[in-house]
Order: sequence, then C-alpha cells, then structure tokens
Amino acid sequence: MHSDPIADLLTRIRNGVLAKLPTVDCPQSKLKLEIVKILQAEGFIKGYETSTESKFPNLRIHLRYDNRKPLIRSIKRVSKPGLRVYKPVDELTARRSGLATRIISTSQGVMTDREARKRHIGGEILCEVW
Repeated sequence: MHSDPIADLLTRIRNGVLAKLPTVDCPQSKLKLEIVKILQAEGFIKGYETSTESKFPNLRIHLRYDNRKPLIRSIKRVSKPGLRVYKPVDELTARRSGLATRIISTSQGVMTDREARKRHIGGEILCEVW
C-alpha cells in the first residue's frame, strides 16, 4: 500500500467540510504547506497554523463557511502517484467557467492554473478545488 500524502490532506479537508468541523489537522510537509497557502489565497479556507509541539510538525487548517455552507464544494486529487497528470500551458484551460481552481506543481513552484497560464508554464496538476 503506497501512501499519497496529498490525497490524505485533501481527504481530511473534504471530511472536515462534510462534518462541518471548524478545523482539521494533518502532518505537515513543504508541499502540503504550499497547497494550503494557495487554498487560503484563493479564499477556500480561513487560514492555517503550524505547530511543532510534537516530534512531527502538524498543520491545522481553519475551514471556511458561508452561512454554514462550506466554500469548498469539491476538492479532488487529479495527478496520483500511479498516474501522474502533466499538462503543457496550452492545455491549462479554465474549468467550471473559471470557478474551479487547479493547483499545479511547476518548475517555478506550486501555483494555481491561472498563475501558470500567466507565466506560460505547464506542470503536474495536483488537485482541483471548487
């Protein structure tokens, strides 16, 4: 059984939203931190904090709701360890009339599909949120 830490992060967020939890916790990594920063910048979550009380650093994500309705309707993994999904810049089209945000790992760091189109670079599509 291979572990996919990104899928684990997305599942924790998805489950937290479904259970209407104020926060979810998950183990921290550089990539997860980059994804969470983008989710915050795009307004899908309120914020996050990192804790280093235990031996392993933890990431606490504050979920965002509007009148008890979660702002994250769908969050799903696109590129998986068994099947990586890479797209050149000309294939990075807007999804859901531009309402969906895809988080992409590029040679210039992790960014949204919008930012990647602006910079004219493609990369690996990590996940899609709307």
